[in-house]
Amino acid sequence: MSPRPWWRKLAHAALVVLATVYCVFPIYFMLVQSLKTAQEDVFGNPLIVMNPTLENFQELFEREGEVRGFVGRALRRSYPFLDWLENTIVVFAGSVMVTLVASILAAYAIGRLRPPGFRWWRRVIFATYVIPHTILFVPLYQVVIRLHLDDNLLALLLVYPTLALPFCVWVLSAHFQHLPREVEEAALIEGASRTRAFLKIVLPMSRPVIVAAGIFTLGTIASDFMLASIFLLSGHNQTVPAGLATMEVALDELLAVAGINLMAIPVVIICAVFARGYVRGLTAAMVEGS
Repeated sequence: MSPRPWWRKLAHAALVVLATVYCVFPIYFMLVQSLKTAQEDVFGNPLIVMNPTLENFQELFEREGEVRGFVGRALRRSYPFLDWLENTIVVFAGSVMVTLVASILAAYAIGRLRPPGFRWWRRVIFATYVIPHTILFVPLYQVVIRLHLDDNLLALLLVYPTLALPFCVWVLSAHFQHLPREVEEAALIEGASRTRAFLKIVLPMSRPVIVAAGIFTLGTIASDFMLASIFLLSGHNQTVPAGLATMEVALDELLAVAGINLMAIPVVIICAVFARGYVRGLTAAMVEGS
């Protein structure tokens, strides 16, 4: 087999570099803006920061009522970013946990136990995933009101798992369906209960797919702004995405960018660390493809 010509290797490398720059540039641009002072933001180079400062991040973490920089002295206004951050951590961690537990149990029942019509059950569950959530927030809000969960973090813990649950069930059930049964059956023959075999054998063998489902769930709920801004009305009860939307961007642009970085960079790091497991999990789960 003849080696590829040099121009094809060069074109391939150029495409890889272009794709990398295209994906990384927004993160780089936001990071640069968040490290600028107000003067450098107006008069400096938009792509380079000459005198980096953490002032914008420090002002975000100042408690409400404290004086914040030039804008704080002029307007006497501050934002409860610490409350937003705490709410975000609670909501994200709880939503990912609820989604994974529910999707693993449902997927095991469908893909491993294979009830009658399990293939159609999988397809029906996955079909609900393609319904736009923008047309569901009115009935969802009615449910939240009837449960007296308006302006309550429990509303998001109830709604967020539904965003990623259909896809996670579909992926995990495909994986469980093709997982070798011999090892689990051997454990049952040795006297282990089905629960113990599930916890000690099936779950460790499914770790890459579970990681993929967790990353997908985190990315889905982290990108939500609409539901959080509708269900949480009080300033102190909002999450970071909804809270940043209440900031006066014309005056607090750099603070808003710093808040976006604090929200986005941890998610990017988590996805980068588990990228290999994410790809392996999706690949393992897509062998059936239906």
